Amino acid sequence: MNPIIMSLQNRSTSLGGPLVQAPTIAAVKSAVKTLAGVIVRTPIVDLHNYEYAGDISLKVETLQPIGSYKIRGVYNWASSLTTDQLARGFSTHSAGNTAQALGYVAGLLNVKSRSLIPDTTPPVKVKAIKQYGVTPILMPFEQILDFVLNEGWKQEPYTWLNPWGDQMMITGNGTIALEILEDCPDVETVFIPVGGGGLMAGVGSVLKELKPSVQIIGVQAEACPALHAAFEQGAPLWVESQDTICEGVAVPFISDEIFPLLSKIIDKVVLISETSARKSINIIARQNNLVVEGSGGLSVAAALSIPQSQRGKSVCILSGSAIEPSTLADIITTSED
Repeated sequence: MNPIIMSLQNRSTSLGGPLVQAPTIAAVKSAVKTLAGVIVRTPIVDLHNYEYAGDISLKVETLQPIGSYKIRGVYNWASSLTTDQLARGFSTHSAGNTAQALGYVAGLLNVKSRSLIPDTTPPVKVKAIKQYGVTPILMPFEQILDFVLNEGWKQEPYTWLNPWGDQMMITGNGTIALEILEDCPDVETVFIPVGGGGLMAGVGSVLKELKPSVQIIGVQAEACPALHAAFEQGAPLWVESQDTICEGVAVPFISDEIFPLLSKIIDKVVLISETSARKSINIIARQNNLVVEGSGGLSVAAALSIPQSQRGKSVCILSGSAIEPSTLADIITTSED
């Protein structure tokens, strides 16, 4: 066993909640109605690459109002709250995109919001969080994890959103799957980035329910392979998270509550190097004129790493676009075409 993993293996991987369930198709269809007029029904476009023409398609969730799919789950969650819960305002923890979604939704509902934010979060995300009216509480990621694992959120005066396992949030995420199957019914493989697992739980569950033959590929950064390690061991465990351009998915463990569901729906986990992640960002920017963050480009990097004969018609979810302009410029000017 990796010595880093061994040193962390006794740490809790439970968030203290109920097991995450696959959302029902009825609940996801209800979420579609709830989200109507709030989200963008994002398009699926081909990756403009002469080597993969018509072979790899992109689900462009970066076109959402906040530049991320997160708005789907957050608004669906907020729509389920009572008047008293809404009046308390919202709170969560986030690497950036969930907090932005929380602020956007809080603004729509005219309530206050705040979020615990890792102090390593890129400035572009912190700035966006503030612009959406969220009060950011920056602290070391380790302290945020202690707060979550020790259920510090139970003492919150705000209504707390668990970004890694809330059932209504996961149901909202599942609406992406319905759109994929409507727009690309011949899809054979879907590539989904995985951090805490909420996107995968929603999208993967619906895809497997409606089209069992579809291959579901979870994608993570090599720098933080929590899902990959859990699959190898057969149970959640902590892993060491290294610096990565894919900070949005740098979650050091998959929770006990969500792992049983993920283990049922995922066919394979692919790890992506920093070099491949940067190359993917460059390809998407240059060839499709779309901006993605590191986590947002993981799915394309994974698809490009697998021969077409093994994946067939593929859809890659572009999950987010919050990248520092200077980082994007560096990638575009230093990467090979």
